[in-house]
Amino acid sequence: MPLHILFLSDNYPPEVNAPASRTFDHCRAWASAGHQLTVITCAPNFPGGRVFAGYRNRLWQSETIDGVRVVRVWSYITANEGFLKRTLDYASYMVSATLASFFVRHVDLVVATSPQFFSACAGYLVASAKFRPFVFELRDLWPESIRAVGAMRDGVLLRWLERLELFLYRRANAVVCVTNAFRDNLISRGIDAKKISVVTNGADLARFEPRPKDDELVARYQLAGKFVAGYVGTHGMAHALETILDSATLLCDRPNGKDVRFVLLGDGAAKAALKAQAKARGLSNVMFIDSVRKDQVARYWSLLDVSIIHLKKTELFTTVIPSKLFECMAMGIPVLHGVAGESADIVKHEGVGIVFEPENAAELADCLLSVMADDAARHDFAARARDAAMRYDRSVLAGKMLALLERVQETFRP
Repeated sequence: MPLHILFLSDNYPPEVNAPASRTFDHCRAWASAGHQLTVITCAPNFPGGRVFAGYRNRLWQSETIDGVRVVRVWSYITANEGFLKRTLDYASYMVSATLASFFVRHVDLVVATSPQFFSACAGYLVASAKFRPFVFELRDLWPESIRAVGAMRDGVLLRWLERLELFLYRRANAVVCVTNAFRDNLISRGIDAKKISVVTNGADLARFEPRPKDDELVARYQLAGKFVAGYVGTHGMAHALETILDSATLLCDRPNGKDVRFVLLGDGAAKAALKAQAKARGLSNVMFIDSVRKDQVARYWSLLDVSIIHLKKTELFTTVIPSKLFECMAMGIPVLHGVAGESADIVKHEGVGIVFEPENAAELADCLLSVMADDAARHDFAARARDAAMRYDRSVLAGKMLALLERVQETFRP
């Protein structure tokens, strides 16, 4: 029997960050399977805090994208920087999404996604008001991630937020985690293991697949004959991309490092400071490219000979799996992986690249030179990456989560 699924997410295409992509791919797949999907989100603005062309920050806008009804509500819009402003952004979305949900009729199930849990707060409120099951999709251990990047000190507010976090886990009819480490964390904090499932991130294999370097982009950015190492994604506090600049500095002094070019594609709170640092150091081997449309991302991935994935060195980030890892694998691009924990285990188990210590610029530089000099290793990494990507097909994972949602709805008793 078809379901009407109401999905709350403050990120959605044309935004291109990980939550937007996962939500879009899942909802599109569920709509194709015959279910009715309504997504309540914001006017697209992430991460620059500027509303995208063709949209306005209004109380209510509605459109249909690939069979999914998308309702966009007003929110306080700010760049992805500054704890207070971002919290106002999240809280305003929570209020607007909750109010807008009362104009969405005949809902069977409510799903809300993190990383910040104000979306989940709205999901709980909406599901309770409609007497419908509530599913919490857990993409990040927020607010612990605030503490991990130093954006907020320990104190009464942070402890209150953590109590609210646990309340939402307990009240959810099901929690869908994107990593096994998240599941273990919740169980260790007293959440019922029976209602926790894991549906990892993945990649749209129809959109991300091996392809030759885009000639037009190679010419535009003067990359012909260069070995291109790239970072694609948000430039935020959590990513510690200063490590890439440090590595680029080291390679300037090595004769065999002259042909390496670093490309950083994306936007975020730390980008302006990173660009200023690169300019101050005179790093002609580093290039910054602004975010591009979702349908253009694969063209830019094609420029890379190797992809750099990196997060700050902190215990919390050993529990995460950056979603860009799966896009790298789908594109057949070898990975230099500066994230410890569960995601590093995937890289090593699948044999898709080299793991280096987070925030260790010298080790990153050595890894780059090693993989640049070894054509056979790069070819092997690329072949293994594409094979591994088949195990993280977003359409298959969407089906797995849909089956879970159907079970929750079938067993729900108001």
